[in-house]
Amino acid sequence: MILVYFILLVFLQLSSNFAANENFENYVGCDMPKSDVDLVEFPLNLEYLEAEFFLWGSLGYGLDKLAPELADSGPPPIGAQIAKLSPLVRDVITQFGFQEVGHLRAIKDTITGFPRLLLNLSRESFATVMDDAFGHPLKPPFDAYANDINYLLASYVIPYVGLTGYVGANPKLQSSTAKRLVAGLLGVESGQDAVLRALLYERGREKVEPYGITVEEFTNRISKLRNKLGRHGIKDEGLNVEPKVGAEGRIRGNVLAGDKYSMAYDRTPKEILRIVYGSGKENKPGGFYPKGAEGRIAKSYLRHGD
Repeated sequence: MILVYFILLVFLQLSSNFAANENFENYVGCDMPKSDVDLVEFPLNLEYLEAEFFLWGSLGYGLDKLAPELADSGPPPIGAQIAKLSPLVRDVITQFGFQEVGHLRAIKDTITGFPRLLLNLSRESFATVMDDAFGHPLKPPFDAYANDINYLLASYVIPYVGLTGYVGANPKLQSSTAKRLVAGLLGVESGQDAVLRALLYERGREKVEPYGITVEEFTNRISKLRNKLGRHGIKDEGLNVEPKVGAEGRIRGNVLAGDKYSMAYDRTPKEILRIVYGSGKENKPGGFYPKGAEGRIAKSYLRHGD
């Protein structure tokens, strides 16, 4: 486990260094076509969510204390709280939280963006996701903040969705500024997902108490739910799969999700909104976004009901 943890942290550091070595600050403020601005703006919805969830879970406070200029007077998240975490997991999640602050800075230093939007990070919000994943209410309700396993499973719900969004946006970008930004963000987001999956994979056969359901089964159910809500086929996989679906059709273990070429799946903004709203509809807010997502792309679906 220590070796896996070390390798993944090195991967994260290399990803961070890549963005730094590209001297990204030399390119911010450059003109971008409107389509690029829209595609770079949309991920702010996910980055705000991740920043607040990781900061609150590890430190017990969020952007209002750490970087109020990024919150920009937006409403505080509903129900966010500190989690009961072991020193190792708290350390990892704290790093994630600070990384997300950097992501917000990178985006908002490049485009105007928008203030922090209303987020529902309550235990009830995560409990609803888990209930939907299993098709019935879990008793007692799932508490995302109760312990390491629960918090890691709740974290499994979030970064991967943003990762697929960056993969989907990448081929649509035109300017070097936007491409450089998205490449840097994607590198670290994929690293976060890898660390989370590795931590969960090590405990895959453990039972999540008091439900008597394995960690692997939780991840499989969450992934199936996201596929269902996204309404665009298989773009999500849990920690174990049928061997024919695994890498090269040869293995059940699935520490990283990927298509038949072991390449990352992509998602469109529509698919992402269907998932994070929990409604399966890009024009029906709810879930983590009670009043809907922000930005031109997200609001266009709300206005026109596309």
